[in-house]
Amino acid sequence: MWLDHCGSGVGFSGKPHITGNRFSIIVIAAIFLSLPCIAAAAPSNDRVQIGRSIVVQPGENVGDLVCIACSIRVRGQTAGDVVAVAGNISLEDGAQIAGDSVAVAGSVRLEGNTKVGGDVVAVAGKIHRDPEAIIGGDVTSVGGVGWMVPILLAPFLFLGGIIALIIWLVQRNRRTSAAPAYPAATPTTRS
Repeated sequence: MWLDHCGSGVGFSGKPHITGNRFSIIVIAAIFLSLPCIAAAAPSNDRVQIGRSIVVQPGENVGDLVCIACSIRVRGQTAGDVVAVAGNISLEDGAQIAGDSVAVAGSVRLEGNTKVGGDVVAVAGKIHRDPEAIIGGDVTSVGGVGWMVPILLAPFLFLGGIIALIIWLVQRNRRTSAAPAYPAATPTTRS
């Protein structure tokens, strides 16, 4: 509603202006619409690294940790999960993980007086656990790398078999015919 001091909707300058109630509604709407953007831009304690190891120092608190082709060493606390792909996870004395600890193609080492709130999983690796280490969830270790080799090679063997079949079919359908023999040469006399 456009109002001036007399309620006519036009201000002293002859232009419409916004009153307090409408202005307040616009400001509140702008604040609520900008909150998701502010939350998305807020700094996070999560860490993600590729090819560069992550170290959490004593007294340091972080969120989730993800490391690909590198290792994770925790001396402090994490509020989330810790995941290492093609790398190891090492929890030193006094370290705490609130979530799960998962190492794929790597090992998990839990030294004395460490705590993991969730599961500890090692796929194609081993779990080395000190008797004093506390784990709140399940402990799962799925063998070494021996079983991964056939799984990784199976697609290549299958593709090689298809290529070999195509080559065999092409060669089988080729007709190898002997070259036509030339007639015996007859002597000619040139004069």
